[in-house]
Amino acid sequence: MIKVVKFGGSSLASATQFAKVGRIITSDPERRYVVPSAPGKRNSKDTKVTDMLYACYALAENDEDFDKELKKIAERYDSIINGLNLKLSLKDEFEVIEKNFVAKAGSDYAASRGEYLNGIVMANYLGYEFVDAAEVIFFDKDGNFDADKTDKVLSKRLSKVERAVVPGFYGSMPDGSVKTFSRGGSDITGSIVAKAVHATAYENWTDVSGFLIADPRIIDNPEPIKVITYRELRELSYMGASVLHEDAVFPVRKAGIPINIRNTNAPEDEGTWIVETTCHQSKYTITGIAGKKGFVSVNIDKDMMNSEVGFGRKVLSAFEENGINFEHMPSGIDTMTVFVHQPEFEGKEQAVVSAIHRLAKPDSVELESNIALIAVVGRGMRSTRGTSGRIFSALAHANVNVKMIDQGSSELNIIIGVSNSDFENAIKAIYDIFVTTQL
Repeated sequence: MIKVVKFGGSSLASATQFAKVGRIITSDPERRYVVPSAPGKRNSKDTKVTDMLYACYALAENDEDFDKELKKIAERYDSIINGLNLKLSLKDEFEVIEKNFVAKAGSDYAASRGEYLNGIVMANYLGYEFVDAAEVIFFDKDGNFDADKTDKVLSKRLSKVERAVVPGFYGSMPDGSVKTFSRGGSDITGSIVAKAVHATAYENWTDVSGFLIADPRIIDNPEPIKVITYRELRELSYMGASVLHEDAVFPVRKAGIPINIRNTNAPEDEGTWIVETTCHQSKYTITGIAGKKGFVSVNIDKDMMNSEVGFGRKVLSAFEENGINFEHMPSGIDTMTVFVHQPEFEGKEQAVVSAIHRLAKPDSVELESNIALIAVVGRGMRSTRGTSGRIFSALAHANVNVKMIDQGSSELNIIIGVSNSDFENAIKAIYDIFVTTQL
C-alpha cells in the first residue's frame, strides 16, 4: 500500500504548519512519497514565496539590485528551518540562485525555486530522500509535458527509493532548463508521482475539507461532498468549482487511482474522494452546483431550420472564423441558441452576426447579454424522476426567470441559463430544494 501526499502552500507557510504536516505524514507509514508546494501566505497581508521570487527575478532581469529581495526570501526559509530546530543551511543554494538570476536563467527557473527549496527542507525534516523534479519530470521541445518519458524515468528512480520528497510545480526541458506547469502545478506533480509509483491513493492536502455542494460565498455552510466521480468533477470544475487543478485528474484517472482531498487544519475530516466509478449512493439527488456569470446568448431563427442539412455547421463556422469558443448550443425546430463568453464576444459581435447571415442566411439573429449559466451535476439524477421539474419549481418559487435549460445525454448534468442578477438566488433556490428541504 503506497500513498502519495501533496501539500499546498498554505499548509507549509510556517514552521508550525510544517510540524503539523510532519505529524500527518508520519502518522501513516503508507505515506511514502511527498510533494510540497512553496510556502504560502502566513496571514492575509503576507506574500507567497512564489510571488516574492517572481518580483525578485523581475529586478534581476532589468539589471537592478535584487539583493534585499533575495535576502527576504532566505529569511522566510530560515524562519521555518529555525522553528523546526533543523541543522540545515540553504546558503549554498541561495548563492547558486543568485548566480542564475544574474545569468537570466528565466522566470520559470525563478518561480520553481520556491518548491525546490521547500522540498530540501521537507526531506531534511522527515529524513526522506530528496529527488529534484528537474531530473525526473520532463517537457518536450515545444514545452508540452512528456508523459511517457516522465513515467519511465520517474518509475525507475522511485522504485529504488523507499521514501522520497519530490517538489511540485516544475520539471525540465530537453536542454536542461527548468520549465514550470501552470499555477496549481503541484497538484499535477502529485498526480504524476502517484501514477509512477502505482499508488493506492493520492492525498491532496489543502486548507479545505474537500469539495462542497455549492459555493460557500453564496450558501452558508454548504454540505460537503463525500464521493464524486471524475466526470462529475470535470463538469463542476468547468463551471467554476475549483479545489483541485483539473489537469491533475488525468494521470491518476488513467491509472484508476482515487484522489482524496483533505484539510491540513482538520486532518480528522474524511474529505472528498474523487473516484473513477462508485456504487456509493449520494446522500442527495445532486452532487454539486456550480456556475459562472458573463455569457451572451446568440439566438438564431430560421423557418424549416431542422430540414436544412449543415445549418448548425454553418452557424458554428461564423464563431470559428472569429476565434470564439461556444459553451452550449440548445436548439428547437426553427431556433438555435449559441452561448458564448461575453468578454470574448463583445469586441467581435458584429463580425460574428455578419458571418452568420452570410453563411447560414437566417431569418433573424438576436443577442442577449448578462446571462449566467448554472450546472446542476449528479450521478443520482439518472435514477431520480422529475429532477428538471423540481429545478423549475424551485426557481419559479424564487421568482427567477429561466432563459435556457439544457440536459446532457449522459443525464449527469443540467445547465440552466438565468440573468446575472438572478445568479445567487437561483443557486440558493436549487440548493434549498435538493439539500436543505430535500423535496
